[in-house]
Amino acid sequence: MTRINPLLERNEQFARAYTPAALAPPAAQLMVVTCLDHRVDPAIVLGLQLGDAPVIRNAGGRVTPAVIDDIAYLAFLAGQLFSGVVAAEGLFEVAVVHHTQCGTGFLADPGFRQQAAEATGLSEAALEASAVADPHLTVKADVERLLTSPLLSPKVSVSGHVYDIATGRVTTTVDARYPS
Repeated sequence: MTRINPLLERNEQFARAYTPAALAPPAAQLMVVTCLDHRVDPAIVLGLQLGDAPVIRNAGGRVTPAVIDDIAYLAFLAGQLFSGVVAAEGLFEVAVVHHTQCGTGFLADPGFRQQAAEATGLSEAALEASAVADPHLTVKADVERLLTSPLLSPKVSVSGHVYDIATGRVTTTVDARYPS
């Protein structure tokens, strides 16, 4: 038996009651970018249901070029498929959610970062850029990175939030804004 077997059994229970949904805009008209940390499950933390919002998860929940590319593509897709269905004021909001006690915070330490670079083959500069030592500062930087990207559709708004691991609360650091 492998570790996934209990999860596959849960999937069987899920599949018995499953009804597929038609392709449609996400119910929340929201996309979440957050950390891959197992303590930060956006479905649980934000009460998302299947079909509510696409979620991108990576180390630190950082806005990387790949994340920007994915958001740009989803905005294009939403505009092509759902232009008559989505709200007149925009396609969707991107909620960037960083969190306290993030493991990427260790990357702020030069010695740890050097060891991580040697072990992973990633550059120290890339690792340093992904560090989340102060989630309130990094979420602001990532919101700005998105808002100033030439790839971001002017019909996509961006907000920034911090999830507190100790309390379970999500607070807004940057209110939703459209690119200027």
